[in-house]
Amino acid sequence: MNQTQVEEYQNFAREKLGFEFQDIDLLITALTHRSYVNEHKTTVKDHNERLEFLGDAVLELVSSDFLYRNYNEPEGIMTAWRSALVRTESIGAAGEELGYEPLVRLSKGEKHGSSRAHAVILADCFEAVIGAIYLDQGYDTARDFIAKHILVKIDKILADGSWRDPKSYLQELAQHADGSTPVYKVLDEEGPDHDKTFTIGVYVGKQLKGTGVGHSKQEAEGNAAAEGVKGYLKFQQKSKSAKSA
Repeated sequence: MNQTQVEEYQNFAREKLGFEFQDIDLLITALTHRSYVNEHKTTVKDHNERLEFLGDAVLELVSSDFLYRNYNEPEGIMTAWRSALVRTESIGAAGEELGYEPLVRLSKGEKHGSSRAHAVILADCFEAVIGAIYLDQGYDTARDFIAKHILVKIDKILADGSWRDPKSYLQELAQHADGSTPVYKVLDEEGPDHDKTFTIGVYVGKQLKGTGVGHSKQEAEGNAAAEGVKGYLKFQQKSKSAKSA
């Protein structure tokens, strides 16, 4: 990697993270996927999995500490909240907002992978970046980074109920509002057996409440349930607004 390319990573650190790395190789490694190392074995030795391991631990500690200090809830509830904060979708979205995707080093094959695979890679890189910040700048800076990009999402998570298991939550809402239990039906299947995509609809009575897509029936059902939950919550909010008007 030439000096101009190295400077791109340091510019990202200055502009997006607010500091310069003392050891810029840590950030470069955090954004290097295993596939890139396999493709450049003679020139690149390190990928981001060890930093990801470290960053995952720091992320869990900071999130746990934040929830413990700010909420007085049972362990099970706080565990569910923490899971919602640090799930792949949340940290992948935070990575997209930071905009480091152009700096992620991937093999030619991985560059043309599925959108789902890219989302997982972005999430893994986010944890690796946390690990790199922790090693280079210390715990306090890593904590502040996590607070800015992850912990700020807690209000939305609590407001929309996304910390709850969507299928269980939808069943609760449907039984309360309609006296019925949701039923899931496969609407479509596409792709070869090793990479199949399912589209599933969830019905309450005869009414379609949500559709979801996933690479397994379980994933698609969860996404359909989440859409159904949004519909019920939106209806509840409209009802409250009408009553207060």
